[in-house]
Amino acid sequence: MNYDRFENLPVWKAANKLAVKVYSLTDRVVFKGQGDLRDELRRAALSISSNIAEGFERGTTQELLTFLYISRGSAGEGRSMLWLCDRPPAASELRSEMSNRRSLSENNSRQLRAWTDSLQNSDIKGQCYLTESERRAFRHRRDREEFLQELRCIQEENIRRMQSRSAAED
Repeated sequence: MNYDRFENLPVWKAANKLAVKVYSLTDRVVFKGQGDLRDELRRAALSISSNIAEGFERGTTQELLTFLYISRGSAGEGRSMLWLCDRPPAASELRSEMSNRRSLSENNSRQLRAWTDSLQNSDIKGQCYLTESERRAFRHRRDREEFLQELRCIQEENIRRMQSRSAAED
């Protein structure tokens, strides 16, 4: 799928959701008087979606990769702080919520890793480098791959049907 706005990226949406949930969590009484930790946790959570957006808007694949790695680092930083917050006895009532936030953060990390892996293996240098003929060629390759994948799925489904019929006849 081709995304022309960072707001449409599933990984950005997931990161934004995590930031909202971290802000909600850190509004709790347990975090009162924990200003530095609370603020740092909020900054780390906010940094994930912000760096995805900034990298996306830069226009080159290399800059996007750099910002995606920063986002991934922020996800790890936030997860580390959530483990720390989970330790004090006063936080016991929030353990489930903190575990949920860690899971969301881990999911962000996995999505970012998959995206960076695909970008590193891409021939595209970035939007600002693409000519119209390169864009057409890229779309053609992508459409061809999607079509071939569709054919593979149809073929696999036909094989399953034939196997089911054969099994039913036996």
